[in-house]
Amino acid sequence: MGKLDPYYRIGKVTGLNIQLTGEGQLISLCSVEASGNQLDIIKKKTGITVLAQLKEMLPAKTVIALNISGKGILQRRIDRAEAIDAGIFSAILPNAKLEDFYVQNFISGEYSFVSVVRKSEADRWISGLGELGFEPLMLSLGVFPVEQILPQLNIYEAEAVIAGQLVERNQKGEWVDVQPSDAEPQFVFKLGSEKIDQSLLVPYAAAFQLVMVNQLDPIAADVEGLQQALESRLAEQKLKVQGAIVLAGIFILLLANFILLSWLNSSNAALSEQVGKFAQNSNNEQQMAERIKEKEALLRTLGWDGGVNKSVLIDQVASLLPPEVKLREIAVNPVDIAGSRLQKGTVFYDRKLVISGNSEKIIPVNEWIARIETRAWVKHIRLENFSYNNELNTGQFTVSIDY
Repeated sequence: MGKLDPYYRIGKVTGLNIQLTGEGQLISLCSVEASGNQLDIIKKKTGITVLAQLKEMLPAKTVIALNISGKGILQRRIDRAEAIDAGIFSAILPNAKLEDFYVQNFISGEYSFVSVVRKSEADRWISGLGELGFEPLMLSLGVFPVEQILPQLNIYEAEAVIAGQLVERNQKGEWVDVQPSDAEPQFVFKLGSEKIDQSLLVPYAAAFQLVMVNQLDPIAADVEGLQQALESRLAEQKLKVQGAIVLAGIFILLLANFILLSWLNSSNAALSEQVGKFAQNSNNEQQMAERIKEKEALLRTLGWDGGVNKSVLIDQVASLLPPEVKLREIAVNPVDIAGSRLQKGTVFYDRKLVISGNSEKIIPVNEWIARIETRAWVKHIRLENFSYNNELNTGQFTVSIDY
């Protein structure tokens, strides 16, 4: 990624999922804003039933990453195909013309997951968004854009219910099958440490891949009008950034020239001023050092541990999990109840993972602890407790790791 790529992207995007049902549509939205390497959710809403309601929720000219799912979207799994031509399409949808449909080809491993929607149906929603004053720039179909954000989610099993779909993946993380499911997810989804409703996963994924369109291959339908609008928007953004850089360069040169001339004309005054600034800076430096100490103490109180990538640690712990052991909860730097009581405030453990789960026997748990202990980042690991729950007919355990 080039140094200027973060400035060339579209900084604010709203992902919009329109789920078509027999009774109408159910709309969910998730707005994100990118700043440097940070991507923040700034607005989220579910349960919208009328497209016109969006006008009261979003400002004019909002960039939209549209996703359509549900009734009217045909999904088929076929052998891997780099492109969907008329021959392949006729096998998927006999007696239909390829030019009447928008096609999305999501390739994963040895399969292609092909999703199609009638152009007339999709264009109706795209035009409706345009009439409301928004700028739709990408169309995706079904649950498949969630592939772009799976590394951010707390999904560690081969199967997971995501947005009403049972997604099955192999050990390589490649998609194997997708089927509709009425089952509820077995756990609350999290983006990092932030909980997110499962109905917002698809709109968030749609928005994410539009923001990151220069850094990844989007999972989207081939809509010529939207592609042209996207390329035009990105070119416009790039031109603005480059123009700003040129103007900034000219301004810096003029400013440097002005400063240099001023310094030559008033060198004696500048030297006197520097003496005064030196004394003032010395005082400011002392004040700044005191503020830094205060902020470091606050960071320690809040449980900050130097920016360790905790998701990597959790991934390593989960990757070593024996099949007999089931995780229930992983807490990162949890609240130190005893310390909080003594200091009469909230105190967090420093560099600690507390893991709880279930296992019929303690031996697999001990084996798992031994595997984790081989990791270089593990300072100390111990089994806090193991007890058998007769009601659940399984053992329950708690393991703590200092890192």
